[in-house]
Amino acid sequence: MTTPQDRARALADLRQESVVGFDTETRPSFRKGESHPTCLVQAATASTVYLFQLRRPDVLPILAELLAQPHTVKAGVGLAHDLRSLKLVIPFIEKNVLDLGVVARRRGLDQTGLRNLAGIFLGFRVPKGNRTSNWAAAQLSAQQIIYAATDAWVCRELFVRFQKLGLIAL
Repeated sequence: MTTPQDRARALADLRQESVVGFDTETRPSFRKGESHPTCLVQAATASTVYLFQLRRPDVLPILAELLAQPHTVKAGVGLAHDLRSLKLVIPFIEKNVLDLGVVARRRGLDQTGLRNLAGIFLGFRVPKGNRTSNWAAAQLSAQQIIYAATDAWVCRELFVRFQKLGLIAL
């Protein structure tokens, strides 16, 4: 999101979606008691994954609107923690958020993490190699971008698969 036109295009795209895959990334902590604010938000539409670096204040209104949008499902895994951390950066009241891990747990599955759900329902495992990289970096590496985009895309694909299998009904 480098230009106002890019941000306007992203917002228009997100507004028209009925479901968006959603995830966040935070700089890892390696010391007990150390924590960092959320650095990156990923939102996947049917055709595009948007990466929003939170160090750029011009993306915050887009995210606040997306999260408060009642007609768009925000689907992800482990969303309670993500939303709690995100509220320390952006004020919002979330609407229509669906944690796919909670859905899986309610359906009797023991494996409720993104990686395992992708293996079970989509037939592949999500690599977790860049999970502990520096998400606060001003310029993300190509590997970080692929990792972050994949997580959000997988969340959306899992939602679609869950819906087709009758695990969720909207």
